[in-house]
Amino acid sequence: MNDLAPLLTPEGRALLDEVRGTAPADELAVATRLRREHPAGLVSAALGQARLRQRAAAKFGAEDAERMFFTPNGVEQSTRASVAAYRAERLRALGVTSVADLCCGIGGDAIALARAGIRVLAVDRDPLTAAAARANADALGLARLIDVREADVTEVDTASYDAVFVDPARRGGRGRIFDPEAYSPPLSWAVRAALGAPHAALKVAPGIPHEAVPAEAEAEWISDGGDVKEAVLWFGTAPGAVRATLLPGPRSLLGRGLPDPEVRSVGRYLYEPDGAVIRAHLVAEAAEELDGGLIDPTIAYVTADALRATPYATAYEITDRLPFNVKKLKALLREREVGILTVKKRGSAVEPEELRRKALPKPQGPHSVTVFLTRVAGAPTMLLGRPAGLT
Repeated sequence: MNDLAPLLTPEGRALLDEVRGTAPADELAVATRLRREHPAGLVSAALGQARLRQRAAAKFGAEDAERMFFTPNGVEQSTRASVAAYRAERLRALGVTSVADLCCGIGGDAIALARAGIRVLAVDRDPLTAAAARANADALGLARLIDVREADVTEVDTASYDAVFVDPARRGGRGRIFDPEAYSPPLSWAVRAALGAPHAALKVAPGIPHEAVPAEAEAEWISDGGDVKEAVLWFGTAPGAVRATLLPGPRSLLGRGLPDPEVRSVGRYLYEPDGAVIRAHLVAEAAEELDGGLIDPTIAYVTADALRATPYATAYEITDRLPFNVKKLKALLREREVGILTVKKRGSAVEPEELRRKALPKPQGPHSVTVFLTRVAGAPTMLLGRPAGLT
């Protein structure tokens, strides 16, 4: 996996076609057979690439993933294609026609930008990663729009480009890096690069503290299918603005600087805000749309008496409110013939799987229940309900 060149030869490409879709349990038999006619190293590289392509299908789709080339870190750190496409469209709508993609990785964002008709300079200092980005541009027919350069991004002149996109490395030898100044390159360097361009987008971890967002930036938190994927700091758009964007859609909720919602007693419906809404600190904006309030001043659950459609939260109809008590919950589930128990928690130290095991040791019955482990007015509480018909 340290050199892609053998896989780009006719023999390597033929092997990749032959091992496509190989199940892990069959790898040894397939490798033994293929090594009779091909070098062992090439067979191992092809099987390794096939595994990476299978993993990458969740982010890139099977059609693209089966043609692309990956590194282990590239699969792990690449942007999901739907998120990259959304970001590329925002840049295109700003009138951007050329982008310097710094820390391009295996080229996922460069591909999305090129498909939006934007010319891309894709830069990465790692030789294998840059080789993968170059191979991917060629494999997807985008080489005329993507120029891949192996270089230190801090030494690249971006003055001739309409926009800068920076995706700093946020993983080290010990796993994820949470301090923005420990990114590679540091966030402070990325901000300086952004301020020197007409437009810029900096991809950061969704857990970035709001106080770390520069005053010149618009901060956007993005979720896809309910999972928070990233935050983006935009420059040249709306300084100080905050938004939560939900994919597919896109649906964007803009911050209006609202005060925290009032605390109310639990009503008929409980709304669970999307993770991007919570990360963006826009629960108040979502609650206003629902004419709702909080069940506790420290918990991001919204309660209301009316059921309203919203893309920014999932609605549940609450049937029971109980003090936290496993025995009472177990008896209630048995009485109602519950066979499927979904456990959600916010503001509780109890692990969902632990409660599920104790409260429903022998699932039986045709009914399903969702239980929320949370606090109501500071007290540990269990709220029982079911997904509402309108969301």
